[in-house]
Amino acid sequence: MFGDLSGMMEKLKVTQEKIEATKARLNTVYIDEEAASGKVKVTVTANKLVKNISISEELTDKEEIEDYLVLALNKALEKAQTISDTELAVAAKDGMPNIPGMDMFK
Repeated sequence: MFGDLSGMMEKLKVTQEKIEATKARLNTVYIDEEAASGKVKVTVTANKLVKNISISEELTDKEEIEDYLVLALNKALEKAQTISDTELAVAAKDGMPNIPGMDMFK
């Protein structure tokens, strides 16, 4: 029914290795985002780890800084999620065995 089961298991193992390698590589993909015309800058990895936050001394109002920081982080994390989803889907699709009715990555 499933053909070469050991071949499929090997392919799944290779796929898992590709996914793990992709996750490790995503730690080196940096996304920079800003708010308030560059007065608040953030850098995150594609694995959604915050690497840097920079706030201009021109900003002095605590609530304003918080609002801009949330805005910049949300934009950066949204881009990180998109990159991560795309890269992991590619890694998973390339190594998935062809099981009828299981086309999860169209």
